[in-house]
Amino acid sequence: MKITLQEIHQLSVEFGVPVSRIQAIKHVESGGIGFDKKTGKIIIQFEPVWFRIKSPYTPSGKWSVNGVERQAEEWLAFNDAFAKNPNAAMEATSIGIMQVMGFHWELLGFKSVGAMWDYAKKSEYNQLRISLLFIKSNKKMFKALVAGNWKVVAYYYNGKNYWKLKYDVKLEKADKMYAELAKAA
Repeated sequence: MKITLQEIHQLSVEFGVPVSRIQAIKHVESGGIGFDKKTGKIIIQFEPVWFRIKSPYTPSGKWSVNGVERQAEEWLAFNDAFAKNPNAAMEATSIGIMQVMGFHWELLGFKSVGAMWDYAKKSEYNQLRISLLFIKSNKKMFKALVAGNWKVVAYYYNGKNYWKLKYDVKLEKADKMYAELAKAA
C-alpha cells in the first residue's frame, strides 16, 4: 500500500518526469500518506459545494464539521452524501495522497467514478499515478513539472495566489533536496 522508491522510479519512466520532481510534488502537495493510519481507509476530503452542483441540495449538519485532518468526520459527511447520491458523493470528494477530485474520473481515463475510487483504494502508487495523470491533463503544468518550472506548476496546481504560501519555493527546495539525496545514495 505504501509507495516505494522503486515505484516512484517506475512512474518516472512512465511519465518522463525526473524522480526528484515526482518526490517534490508529492512532498509539498500531499499530506504524505494516502491511507488513514487508524482505519486503513483512503484519505478523503468531501466537498459539499461540489456535491450541491451534482445533486439537489440536501443539507446535512454532518457536512459542516468535516475536514481532511479529521478523517472520522470526513467519512461521516461522505457517507451521508453517499446515501443520498453515490456517484455525486464520489465525484464531490478528493481522494488519496494528492487529493484528486472524483469528478476528474473521465478526464483521467476511468470508465466511472467508482472505477477511479477502486483503483485509488488499492495503493499509494495508484494514487500518485492518478495525480500525475491529472497533472499531465494540463499540458502547461505537465511541461513545467518535467522542466522544473515551479512557478508555473504552483500556479496551475494551487491557483494564482500560490505565492502567498510560497508553493513554488517549497517545490524548488524539495526538488533540490531529493536530487541531492539521490546523488548521495
